[in-house]
Amino acid sequence: MAGMSAQESTAVIALLQRLKRKYTILLVEHDMEAVFALADRISVLVYGRVLFTGTPDEIRNHPEVRAVYLGEEEAETPETSP
Repeated sequence: MAGMSAQESTAVIALLQRLKRKYTILLVEHDMEAVFALADRISVLVYGRVLFTGTPDEIRNHPEVRAVYLGEEEAETPETSP
């Protein structure tokens, strides 16, 4: 959705919602509103590695995902991991 207006993003989300009933879609996206609206399963990557994979609710509630993406607490990164 990068570079799209809010109206364009809304239209693309609506289109993808219709298509997901017919096709498997691999979505690589940073617009979390779009991700949560569309995804059944989400993999969160940090420094090129999968941090966690789960449902949208599991992703929203995972403490390390929240820390990395919402800055709620210090999260370990590969550079600081033992």
